[in-house]
Amino acid sequence: MKKAKKKASIKPARARKPRGRGKAAAARRARALRLQFPATSANLGPGFDAAALALQLHLRITAEKAKTFVLKARGRDADICGQAAPNLILDTYREILEEHGRKIIPLKLKINNRIPIGKGCGSSAAARLAGIALAVHFGKLRWNDERMLAEAVKREGHGDNAAACWLGGLAVLAGEAGGGNFAAGKLPSHLPWPILLAMPRRGLATEESRQALPTSYEREDAVANVQHAMLLLLGLQTMRVDLVRKAMRDRMHEPYREPLCPLLKLFGELREEEGIAGVALSGAGPGVLIVLDPRAAGWKVIARIRQYLKQQQTGAELIPTVVEGHGASFFWQRRNGRPQKIRQRRRRRPGRKKQA
Repeated sequence: MKKAKKKASIKPARARKPRGRGKAAAARRARALRLQFPATSANLGPGFDAAALALQLHLRITAEKAKTFVLKARGRDADICGQAAPNLILDTYREILEEHGRKIIPLKLKINNRIPIGKGCGSSAAARLAGIALAVHFGKLRWNDERMLAEAVKREGHGDNAAACWLGGLAVLAGEAGGGNFAAGKLPSHLPWPILLAMPRRGLATEESRQALPTSYEREDAVANVQHAMLLLLGLQTMRVDLVRKAMRDRMHEPYREPLCPLLKLFGELREEEGIAGVALSGAGPGVLIVLDPRAAGWKVIARIRQYLKQQQTGAELIPTVVEGHGASFFWQRRNGRPQKIRQRRRRRPGRKKQA
């Protein structure tokens, strides 16, 4: 009799072990720090140097230790974000470590930016907070949230953008000139207001915009701004379009900055148009913040604005967005590939109760 042939057994292929170089690279990626900071729009008309909104346009950074500094940038203004010097993120990082006697650790940064730079959307506040967060983390500084925000406010000189970027939502701030002795907080309610940003092609330095401001004001102008600022907070919280439309008018900075920011006058003519709740200079300009009526069909309103800009032969960019309820977020990615949340400010949903 013929012997039965043995069936060939199929063994599962063994996974190849990563080589030394790949294993080291995988370990570095697993220890990467991920940061996210929202764009902000300050002043909101009458809230000069006192209020700002966080917006859902973000600066995202992945950072890990390296032998030398390496920058890889994509997204909006990638050429500016990717240059080694000057670079506000790295400059802030180095300065803080030097001031506190810590070793400057070279970093590899991957930057994905969606915030317009130099156009009144809080790009400098986001960059400074990113540099501070990197210094605190890699320099092992024992700083809490308040200390990190205070450093950003000091470096900004006016902390409205920094507060909104750090806290999220609608942030308010009061303090001394130069950013000292300040207090900041955010409104607890969700603000479902549609936002439209109008961005010109050219930017404007904050210092140049501030030089256009007077050194003193008439009392009636100061009183009008306080009244409008209080009314604006009420209107935004209660979703009153009529109050927001009346409140978003300023006498302290917009009239003096208007010659430097031609889009402000252009969009000021649309204040009473249907579907538009308010118009204000975004930060120090030259961009403009348009708050839309949440009850209107947003796409129709934006289409009308595009047609208006075409008739005016103005090549402004329109960026639809919404209020960002979350502030700065930090994630430390562990070896298992899952990011561990270090810090993220979240809002509690309205009407949601804690479970017993």
